[in-house]
Amino acid sequence: MATEFEEPETLHQFEESAHILWKSLPPTPFLMAGPEYQANQEKNDLLQILAAQGVEFLLSGQEKVSPIICAGKMICLFFSANWCRPCRTFTPLLVQLYNTLQKRDEKLEIIFISLDHDKNEFEQYLQTMPWLAAPYDTELQKQLCDEYHVDRIPSFIPLCGDGISKQDDLIGFIEDYGAEAFPFTRKRRQELKAMDRAKRVEGRLEDLLGNRGLNYVISRHGGKTPISQLVGKTIGLYFGAYWSPPSRSFTAKLSKVYKEIMDKTEDHSLEVILVSTDRNLVEFKLNVADMPWLAIPYEDESQQELYRIFDVKTIPTLVLIGADGKTASENGRGLVCLYGAEAFPFTEERIEELEAAVRKEGEELASNVEDIKHEHVLKLELAKAYVCDFCKRQGRFWAFSCDACDYDLHPSCVQLISNV
Repeated sequence: MATEFEEPETLHQFEESAHILWKSLPPTPFLMAGPEYQANQEKNDLLQILAAQGVEFLLSGQEKVSPIICAGKMICLFFSANWCRPCRTFTPLLVQLYNTLQKRDEKLEIIFISLDHDKNEFEQYLQTMPWLAAPYDTELQKQLCDEYHVDRIPSFIPLCGDGISKQDDLIGFIEDYGAEAFPFTRKRRQELKAMDRAKRVEGRLEDLLGNRGLNYVISRHGGKTPISQLVGKTIGLYFGAYWSPPSRSFTAKLSKVYKEIMDKTEDHSLEVILVSTDRNLVEFKLNVADMPWLAIPYEDESQQELYRIFDVKTIPTLVLIGADGKTASENGRGLVCLYGAEAFPFTEERIEELEAAVRKEGEELASNVEDIKHEHVLKLELAKAYVCDFCKRQGRFWAFSCDACDYDLHPSCVQLISNV
């Protein structure tokens, strides 16, 4: 039975009327609106739990509001604490998501459940949040943590039947996709993952580089190159940062290979593009100053998307995209270090040719040799990189080695030694 009340003339009257309605509602769930937000009626009736605990209001900033304002909305619980560093890191991302969804007029409400040590910490932390909060109450904290099986913070729990669970890492999902993660369902995650997979495997360059960001890349001198002009070239997406010593080391190696390829290809059919994780604009400018290629502008949001799409966890990483727009290799760094400029254009066919040439070279060499200056027999081994103990130069692929003594010789140096 519906409960009627007169239209309030003041905020205070509204609060009183809303509270009367809240207390008079029958014990049936009314948390969600629409099929996407279907509540799990057995476990997720938050409002009934609040009522059972004697919670008569929620907090909106400094004001007290009736829980009735959550009716018809998707409710998400945010378990967090001011003393928790990961919580403080995640909260600004959640604020951005919340504000974006409010502007889109989505029917969403977040309720902060504090695990702070005292009320003062709770109140300080609450000032950073634009959403609602349950009053600070240690008994209520314990009740809600038990009810929703919260064993770590931050925890973000959508109260819907198809919601992504803590075990499925909803926090990471929001960090990756922001407001696009809404309504935080498994179906939505599958949709976004499928979109990323399509971009990674067979995406168009414009979709990868200009999806949500700018439509151009820049040179170290500040010149702008439209992304459309890069279509049809082999592209190397170079994930790196100036603060990373391994990145700066690989930059030097890649620069040498890049110059060799550009010198021998008349149409300059290769382009490398920096995808930066530099901490500020100053570092970014220092980084691009050392590079002969292009870069995604520092402020372009597509950089974060590219790290997610290609699941880049470490830097430096070089992802190679073929002239056909399809991903050729996500191990471009390894190919550059192993084969250098010879690997261009980094197609599967070219790598197979190089591998076949290496095998043939090994077949034409002896399985072991003797060195009059060394006491052990040297065995033929395939090594990615080593330093020859005779000429002191870098070697790769085949080496005559002694594992006991960490002794290596170029095959060509073995011949020189035998002629001495």
